[in-house]
Amino acid sequence: MLAGAVPAAAAPAPAPETLCQITDKRLNELSGLGSDGEHWYAINDGGTKVQVFVLDRKCQVKDVLSDPTDPYDVEDLARGKDGTLWLSDTGDNRAKRETVALLELKPSGGAAVVHRLTYPDGPHDTEALVLDQSGTPFLVTKDLLGTSKVYKPSAPLATPGPTKLEQVGTLRVRSTDTPGGPVGSFGSALITGGATSADGKVIALRTYTDAYLYAAPDGDVAAALQREPVRIPLPNEKQGEAIAFEPDGTLLSGSEGVGEPIRAVKNATALVTPNAPAPKPGGAATPQPAAEDAGGFPLIPAAGVAAVVVLAAWFLLARKRRRS
Repeated sequence: MLAGAVPAAAAPAPAPETLCQITDKRLNELSGLGSDGEHWYAINDGGTKVQVFVLDRKCQVKDVLSDPTDPYDVEDLARGKDGTLWLSDTGDNRAKRETVALLELKPSGGAAVVHRLTYPDGPHDTEALVLDQSGTPFLVTKDLLGTSKVYKPSAPLATPGPTKLEQVGTLRVRSTDTPGGPVGSFGSALITGGATSADGKVIALRTYTDAYLYAAPDGDVAAALQREPVRIPLPNEKQGEAIAFEPDGTLLSGSEGVGEPIRAVKNATALVTPNAPAPKPGGAATPQPAAEDAGGFPLIPAAGVAAVVVLAAWFLLARKRRRS
């Protein structure tokens, strides 16, 4: 099997359990999620200022952390070991941004710190952010044909920057038959969020319909994303983009839309085998051919590629955005 290809789960994963429903109308475009074991931290897609909603275990908003910094299109949220919140201002549906950004909110308070970033190969739409054990951020693009690119900063983050990103791998996600999402089975191949377990040894990426858990026994994110993952179906989420780990290894997921639930798969990290097959020679930096069959879920048939790309492009461009 090619490194980075996504196979079927080896055994059925537990079904997600509904914990509560988000009914606060201010949080109507849930896109990123984090947890400290007591509270959940949530962000909306887009926005005209930095806002992180602090929720209790009943999905009730108890506080809002805000900053007047005006982002372009925030898409994901990660929480560092020290409690720092990282907002991934990396959405770019029209592929026209010269720079993207990570916004840093310290647990001690203070203004948001902006770290601008540039891709080495032109603009990308990115909705997934994961941190490694040292706090290094990794971005995973949302690619219409299912082959995403993985990037990390090539140097320490500058303020405001920009800091150049470097590509450290590719990742191919194949379509599944899990129901849900806004664009049918095509959405099951689009990366919409990411998360890292508390110990940094399991990496999660999600699509609109499924989560994929990768073993990172040494904390190497780029290498982990080339291993064989465990697939956890997240069926019937209206527009699933949020994913996070609890400190105890429970996987959380959520969808855009008022009244949508936060769901949990308990002990999800225990489903991942620490000694999962290591990357093949060449490692995470070796690009994988997009059209070659790797034995996982079938790619979208060639005859339907044009149609689904048009459908997905229409959906992405039609989504409510503050800037065009």
